[in-house]
This record gives sequence, C-alpha cells and structure tokens, in this order.
Amino acid sequence: MKTLNVDSSMRALIGGAFYPSGHTMVMYATEQQARGSAEKLFANGFTGDDVYFVPPADVLAQIGPTVQHTDEPLPSAGTDGATAREFIERAGQGQYGLLVATPGDAAAARLKAVLDEAGYEIARRYYSLAIEDL
Repeated sequence: MKTLNVDSSMRALIGGAFYPSGHTMVMYATEQQARGSAEKLFANGFTGDDVYFVPPADVLAQIGPTVQHTDEPLPSAGTDGATAREFIERAGQGQYGLLVATPGDAAAARLKAVLDEAGYEIARRYYSLAIEDL
C-alpha cells in the first residue's frame, strides 16, 4: 500500500479541494476494517500501487488544508469541498481511509464487490466531473 501524498493531481482545478479523479475514497470505523478490506482488494486484482492507506492523521494533514479557502470569494458550485470536509469530520472521529484507483468500470466493479462485504462507513468515487456515492 502507498502512503497518501496529496499533490496537484489530486486537487480540483477550481478551488483546489481534494479531488482524486479516477479514485474512490472509502472510510472505515476502524483500522482493522480498513486493513482487512485492503487485503481483500489485493486478493481481487488490486496491487499495492492501486491502494493508499489513509489514517486519520493523514486525512487531517493532507486533505484538510485543501479545503481551507475553497469557498473564497464565493462558495463552490460543486460538492468537492463538502465531500472533503466529510472525510475530515470522520477522520476527527478516528475513522481510517483507503484511497483506491478506480480508473474504469471494471476496477470499480471489483472494488464494489469487496465493499459489499466490508462494513465501510462511506465511499465516494471521483470521476472527471462528478462524485458518486457508493
């Protein structure tokens, strides 16, 4: 698994909020659930390069700063800032995340098969111009 490093490729062009197009962010109540899901993802064709392990501290340190000024001078027309804030709120409650590369429908279907058994809290898939709630 990789460590999250939010760079410009994982930020929205307008406003700069966390927006990792071609990925799905999944939050879990516990570290054990997140790690267990990662193992299931690896057993279903994902590799260590496809999955980022995102502990609460990384959500706060890496994703948090991306939404500090997204509503200035006007609120965003999209949901990217609100979605990032939801991850931040959950991380503040101690939830862990996995950011999974889902560039196409086949990868998303493999992820969904694992999620159906995983007991996750929320999952958001990022497309080029939309965010899907799984």
